[in-house]
Amino acid sequence: MAFTEISRNKAFGGQLVKYKHSSEELQCDMNFNVFLPKEAANGQQVPGIYFLSGLTCTEDNFIQKSGALAEAAKHGIALIAPDTSPRGVSIEGDSDSWDFGTGAGFYVDATEPKWSKNYRMYSYIVKELPSLIHNQLPVDESRISIMGHSMGGHGALTIYIKNPTKFKTVSAFSPISNPINCPWGQKAFSNYLGSDESTWKQYDTLELIKTHLNEKIDVLVDVGTADGFLESQLKVSTLQETVKALGRESEFNIRFQEGYDHSYFFISTFIADHINHHVKALKA
Repeated sequence: MAFTEISRNKAFGGQLVKYKHSSEELQCDMNFNVFLPKEAANGQQVPGIYFLSGLTCTEDNFIQKSGALAEAAKHGIALIAPDTSPRGVSIEGDSDSWDFGTGAGFYVDATEPKWSKNYRMYSYIVKELPSLIHNQLPVDESRISIMGHSMGGHGALTIYIKNPTKFKTVSAFSPISNPINCPWGQKAFSNYLGSDESTWKQYDTLELIKTHLNEKIDVLVDVGTADGFLESQLKVSTLQETVKALGRESEFNIRFQEGYDHSYFFISTFIADHINHHVKALKA
């Protein structure tokens, strides 16, 4: 697999590069951004953090709005920011609403025939993209972690819990913590995965922490108390209650940030905390 460089900009002593490639998992062309700190200039392997974005986003939102590049540069960390869904696949209904289809892949491998050929974002993030990144760029596959926001927070948490030896740690901003019990998740899962709700649990953080009990995990979650989606969609309070009931408080740092909302103003306020959380694991 090869990729093509679309653009390159110097930032904080490093290089921000946008790439394009033909995805076998998604059966379409995909873009992704990579920030390589100055330490990678001579091919030196550096640690990396994957960031999964939320509904309606592309590979650009996090890179342009979060303030993460400056923090990553301080610590010599690469950032990898993929897109949120297949693009240009022209499936009937994939662009009818902002919370399903294009820009809303939900980081699952669809099983319903209409969507299963292209909507394989779980395998794209866990298998195909890392294979591309770590074979062709100076990002150390043994020192990677994952983070995300909203839908991407859901993706980061579920991917990490299911792949604890691949990713060193995880953090999430405003994650959709219990998608099988919220409107966004129910809409996505019923279409991508079908009517058998038992198959949905493999992509639900609350359900996964009940069954993946032998793996010790390391999770940071931030959510704003003024987030308009807090109770109806994110269910972070339910996550906190479940963590406590399971006796796993030592593995989760769940913080409710007073007065903050769902936006990138919130993310940019706490991005340094999250990068530091990852640095501790990546450079341990």
